[in-house]
Amino acid sequence: MVKYEKGDREDIEMKYATLCSGVEAPSVAWEPLGWEPLWFSEYDPKNEFPAQVLAHHYPNVPNLGDITKIQTREEFRESNPDLIIAGTPCQAFSIAGLRKGTDDPRGKLTFEFVRILEAKRPQWFIWENVPGVLSINDGRTFYELIQAFTQIGYGVSWRVLDAQYFGVPQRRRRVFVVGYLGDWRPSQKVLFESESLPWHLAKSREKRKRAPLDTERGVGKTGGGLNSIR
Repeated sequence: MVKYEKGDREDIEMKYATLCSGVEAPSVAWEPLGWEPLWFSEYDPKNEFPAQVLAHHYPNVPNLGDITKIQTREEFRESNPDLIIAGTPCQAFSIAGLRKGTDDPRGKLTFEFVRILEAKRPQWFIWENVPGVLSINDGRTFYELIQAFTQIGYGVSWRVLDAQYFGVPQRRRRVFVVGYLGDWRPSQKVLFESESLPWHLAKSREKRKRAPLDTERGVGKTGGGLNSIR
C-alpha cells in the first residue's frame, strides 16, 4: 500500500498485475522502482507476438490469458496485488474503431475489469484509454464506467495526459483513471499534485488546446457520488 505522510509521497514496494497487458509497458516503467509483477493477462488469437514477448522477457511471471477466464486460474485466486492496471482495447472508443463503446465486445472488456477489481479488491487501480471515451454517447458511457468504479468502493480521479511531456517524442494523449479503495484523495494526489508530474505545466498549456475541465480532469467520490462529469 502506498501511504502519504504530511503531504509527501513515500516510495515502497508494490505488487501489481496487469490486464490486456500487450508487451507490458508498465513493467518497463516500474522496474527501476523494484515493483513486483504477480501476473499478466494477454490474449489475442490473431496476434501471438505480445504473449511471446512476455514469455521471453518475463519467464517467471504467469500470463493468465483471456481476461474473461482468469478468475478460474489458481494464480489469480491466490494473488493479492496492491495495484491492478488495465488498458482495455481502445478501438471501441476511437474514431478508427467506429466508436461503438460498450456495444462493441472489446468495449465490454472494460466492465470485465470492474468485475476483476471487485473480486481482488486491490488498494489501487489504473485504467487508461483514448480521450474519445470521454465524449462517446454524449459522455454517458464514461459516466457509467466511473459510477461502476465508485459503486464497488473506489474513489477515483481522471486526467488526460500527453506522452510528449513525459520524455516521449510523440504526441499521444490518453485519459488515465486512478482509483484508491475507500477514498478519493490519494488518487487525486497521484494525478494532480505538481510533484507527481514531471512535465512543465505552463509549457503544456501553450502547446495544446484544452478540453473543458469537467471532462479532461475530474474526481469521483467514493460510493457513487460523482462530480465534474455530466
